[in-house]
Amino acid sequence: MSKPNYSGTYHMVEQENMDAYLAALDINFALRTIVCLLKPTKEITHDPGSGAMRIRTLTTFKNFDMDFTIGEEFTEDLGPVDGRTCQTTVSWEGDKLICIQRGEKAGRGWTHWLEGDKLHLEMRAEGVVAKQVFKKAK
Repeated sequence: MSKPNYSGTYHMVEQENMDAYLAALDINFALRTIVCLLKPTKEITHDPGSGAMRIRTLTTFKNFDMDFTIGEEFTEDLGPVDGRTCQTTVSWEGDKLICIQRGEKAGRGWTHWLEGDKLHLEMRAEGVVAKQVFKKAK
């Protein structure tokens, strides 16, 4: 069974529990307040054949790039997010992309999945879950 192609530009339309998630990452109150007001855009380039993927998260405050190959562990620099590094692996679980980030924070990672023209993102750390939904640009 072939995997979905996540390539595209997506604009955030919904967000829940972001402040609690950022607090679990020890982000200070002022920065959490700013981040919770942002409406990020995701630009995803995905080559289903090779598994190469690039996820660019763009905001008016700060941008974050994540380049990886699905199924291969790499050292992720989360400096722009919370100043940490971790060992990261992104794998398929059915049609969902599951990211495990091993480092200082327990249970850290995320899950991406597509439903029609919407990209869903669930972020986890220290037992706290935040969700974002993005709509694909036409």
